[in-house]
Amino acid sequence: MNLDGRGIPGVSVVTTEFKDAISAQSLALGFEPAIVYVPHPIQNRTAEELRQIADDIIAPALAMMSS
Repeated sequence: MNLDGRGIPGVSVVTTEFKDAISAQSLALGFEPAIVYVPHPIQNRTAEELRQIADDIIAPALAMMSS
């Protein structure tokens, strides 16, 4: 679904492991997506660690969606 093309704001949450891949893909597509990066890896985090990561990125993510 193309939310950006429909004018619906969104932000991708991606681990830092994929920064280079996203940069290359963005350049190839000519599209600069709103992305908030989180530490990698994510799958072995405790519930408390995940809550902290979410708390840390919510303000930047909301700011990206409102700009």
